[in-house]
Amino acid sequence: MASTDTPTPTARPIRAETPPAGYWQRWSVRNAPPAEAVQAQIRSSGEDAPAADPAQATDAEAPYRVLIIEDNRSQALFAQSVLHGAGMQAFVQMDVDGVQQAITEHRPDLILMDLHMPGIDGMRLTAMIRQHPQQQLLPIVFLTGEADPDRQFEVLDCGADDVLVKPIRPRHLVAAVANRIRRNRMQPAGRSEPGPLLNNPETGLPTRHNVMQQLQAALAASASGGLLFIEIASALGLRERYGYASFERLMVQAAQRLFGGLKPYQLARLNDNSFLLLARDLDETKVEELAQFTRTILSAQPFSAREEESVFLRCAVGHARLSQGFADADNALEAVERTTLQARLSHTGSAAYVPEDEAQNKEHLALLDGQLELAYQPIVAVAGSDTAQYQLLLRLRQSNGTLLSAGQVIPAAEAAGRIADLDQQVVEHALGLLHLYQFATPPMRLFVSQSLRTLARGAYADWLLKALQDRQVAGNGLVIDVRLSDALVHVVGLQQFCARLMPAGVQFCLSQFEPGDEANALLTQLPLSYVRMAARYAGSHTSQKLRDELRTTIDLAHRANVQIIGQQIEDPQAAAAMWMGGVDFIQGNVVQHAGAELNFDFQNAVL
Repeated sequence: MASTDTPTPTARPIRAETPPAGYWQRWSVRNAPPAEAVQAQIRSSGEDAPAADPAQATDAEAPYRVLIIEDNRSQALFAQSVLHGAGMQAFVQMDVDGVQQAITEHRPDLILMDLHMPGIDGMRLTAMIRQHPQQQLLPIVFLTGEADPDRQFEVLDCGADDVLVKPIRPRHLVAAVANRIRRNRMQPAGRSEPGPLLNNPETGLPTRHNVMQQLQAALAASASGGLLFIEIASALGLRERYGYASFERLMVQAAQRLFGGLKPYQLARLNDNSFLLLARDLDETKVEELAQFTRTILSAQPFSAREEESVFLRCAVGHARLSQGFADADNALEAVERTTLQARLSHTGSAAYVPEDEAQNKEHLALLDGQLELAYQPIVAVAGSDTAQYQLLLRLRQSNGTLLSAGQVIPAAEAAGRIADLDQQVVEHALGLLHLYQFATPPMRLFVSQSLRTLARGAYADWLLKALQDRQVAGNGLVIDVRLSDALVHVVGLQQFCARLMPAGVQFCLSQFEPGDEANALLTQLPLSYVRMAARYAGSHTSQKLRDELRTTIDLAHRANVQIIGQQIEDPQAAAAMWMGGVDFIQGNVVQHAGAELNFDFQNAVL
């Protein structure tokens, strides 16, 4: 805190690096500005004011609690003394094995973590902390000597909230920690029981869960109004140009501008670059007008991308009227999301949902009128394994005997709005097999492909958790397989789904993997166990470029504790190249053709 005294001409100004005791009280409820002033400031910034909760007043006035995770004793004591000097309570944990116990014991407002530690690095430890539902919003700030910006972006991608670089001035450390805790305490998250948040702690926007519940209530009440799916254009290019951190700041700015301009309607961020707007009680003849107004809000003024550089944002909007007969909220969301694909191609940038032509819908349904005939293909560990691993491959036998592949069935199911039903049938079949073989030797693991449209449905995670429990199946026998192209668009939704299923032991695989800045970031951003390479890498033995790309990807994946699967391996030469490249598993006809039996001899398999 700067002194108000004016220094004499001969004296040098004194900079107080360590604030005095009680510094934290400047943010406490007792010394906070009047509520009216806070409300006015929030309204001017376009955020909803958090509701006052008298039960939280005592905790809000308490000193800030910080858990320092650092294996270097001198560094840990330095940070602890600085935070103590600022009136905070700081606890040191030097053993990573005791971190969870320390969190439970001290209930920290924030974790200050080192990046490089013996046994497990800070990014992996962050992912483990985030697996606990009550710790998904616990602020985690890294204090590291890592000055490489790309490495810092990786840290942010893993779920951290901020990165501070050593050496750091004590005043900077105190300000960074205190500001982060202050914002977190302003949110109504101090509840004794975990549950869905109504508002995002960082932006103040309603959460996806909140808006979807309101949408479900509006449909049940036959309310009038509109539903808009807003997709920021050129997201991949923006992220590649400005980097992950700057892109995220752009999206937060866009969210705040939309939220402020579209009040009193409810806006939720769905994933990296898309938003859902529920305009309940709006005159339905004005839904198209609202869609165009939404595009104007974004494009009217530039956004600050980084220092001395601004950018205009464009968007595509798919919209629908609430009275168009949607079965439920998930069905309505899927409809406006599909409509946004048409909006991208429209010269107006928006498109209205039109129910599918009945004849065309019958054609799609007829294509799906058949019997599922799943095939199984072994996934064999290069170094040997005591687990029988298969990928379930979707097939559908029509009444005329024609056998349709997944490439034919899935697009028809998506067009007919039946993809969730199809995905659920496949998972039910997989759970039935896992239950049947639960005492088999070796134990079985099944890889099951799922659509992100299915995983985004609010009730699907609940159904899957109950199905695992009802069948008494261990979750680690199931691997949910998601396409890279879907994951890049729906990162946030996928993270939420993973967080729900990971405590049950369910694992995740990213398939059709093509390396790149965004794809590589997912290796730490998502809690993955496996990555299946794109089919073209099966030809790595014919191309030095492919071999180099494969080797780099394998190194990145292994650093993130993710195992690599080489797929569509058709001959021994290709298998040898994969083995020399360092893959962990081989899948393809060189091992065994996909078939209707689960009879591969994993224990005696030789590659």
